[in-house]
Amino acid sequence: MAQLAPVVTLAATGASIYSQVTEAQRQKRNAAIQQQNTLLRQEAQEQILGAQSAQARAERQRALERGIAAARTRLAAGGVNPEDGSGAAFSAGLRSAARQAQEADDATYSARLTANRRSLLDQDGSARNWVSAGRSLGGAVKSLLD
Repeated sequence: MAQLAPVVTLAATGASIYSQVTEAQRQKRNAAIQQQNTLLRQEAQEQILGAQSAQARAERQRALERGIAAARTRLAAGGVNPEDGSGAAFSAGLRSAARQAQEADDATYSARLTANRRSLLDQDGSARNWVSAGRSLGGAVKSLLD
């Protein structure tokens, strides 16, 4: 009976290592699936943010065009040439304000994209399982040598 103890210990260690290796493989597959889901969510979020940014840009451009057209109409009705002097300065000011607002919106868009981006280097913990399996094997070898 004493001769069977090392064989049983070796078989139990083998089963333990096999269990740990299959667990590590399962965790690695789950980590890959989670990473893929994270990437898909991130891409969807980027598309949503891109669409929102494009819509805001288009709305701002339309508002700028309406504002400039209205200002030019008022200036022309007042007898001032909208292409010269104060009319041109007014139009340039509207364009400058719109450009600054767009730059602020672009910075916000970039910050929102960065805030939603997750690291692709997240650890899946697979090395821990191999270390644990090695520890089990080491314990089995030690018990066989004792």
